[in-house]
Amino acid sequence: MAENVIYDTIIIGGGPAGLAAGIYSARARMKTLLIESFSIMGQATMTDLIENYPGIEKATGFELINVFKKQALGFGLEETQGTVKKIFKQKTDSGELWCVEDENATYQAVSLIVASGAKARKIGIPGEEEFVGKGVSYCGTCDGPFFREKDLVVIGGGDTAVEEAVYLTKFAKKVTLVHRRDRLRATKILQELIFANKKVEIKYESCVEKISGDGKVGIAVIKNLKTGEVSDLECNGVFIFVGWDPNTDFVKGVVALNEKEYIKADKDMKTNADGIFACGDCCDKILRQVVTACGDGAVASYSAQHYVESLKGTEYV
Repeated sequence: MAENVIYDTIIIGGGPAGLAAGIYSARARMKTLLIESFSIMGQATMTDLIENYPGIEKATGFELINVFKKQALGFGLEETQGTVKKIFKQKTDSGELWCVEDENATYQAVSLIVASGAKARKIGIPGEEEFVGKGVSYCGTCDGPFFREKDLVVIGGGDTAVEEAVYLTKFAKKVTLVHRRDRLRATKILQELIFANKKVEIKYESCVEKISGDGKVGIAVIKNLKTGEVSDLECNGVFIFVGWDPNTDFVKGVVALNEKEYIKADKDMKTNADGIFACGDCCDKILRQVVTACGDGAVASYSAQHYVESLKGTEYV
């Protein structure tokens, strides 16, 4: 166990939801530990431009996250780095506690807040795995600068795909956006940006069937879903933005998940497991944005606080 410290709450995840929960928990003088994984890149951190968070006209995701973290640490939040492998309940001299195990240590807490977010979804086409790091990427902000004056393909039609395609034009000579549908799903303001960008060509009703090359990406095989026509598009990189999958492997069998493996949480962010609360993009919800993640985190922290205080007999009722 990690120094035999018992926390009031442990927060798993260092994105907007986790940090918002950290701000509220630390400010309520709960003994709180936040475990952040550096091996899992958060969605907000990967975002080049955030302009719909109230009060902040424009910021990169990295800048906004740093503001959240500074604020949380200022209230006394403790933090550590690690990737959580499993959680389990254990009887101790202090009663039943939740244990959180990462590659470094095992931590104990009265309550847990799961804010583990989601990871970029893979599409499973030939060449995708082979060329990861050799032209295949899931983060334009991370890898865009490596493709100056190159031809790129972006797969997807939602907010992330369109936003990243526009961002990549800062470096690329040309960006081809490939989307399965006959129109984009992205918000109108993002559609306006991409339609006005002369570096972008959009291939509707199409998909990438295969990625190939000699040691690095050289060709994306594109199929027109309407005509069945298949063609080779020469390119130097393929960026994939087709959705997200929740980082919930470590809670399987502990809390209830839906068919897509998102955590089921009620309006108070309570899961079906006593003492475990969930917030942000790992949850079953209709809108996954920084602002909603922060709201989730605040609610989860409030619920966890009252859960802990009720067990200690200090709850104000």
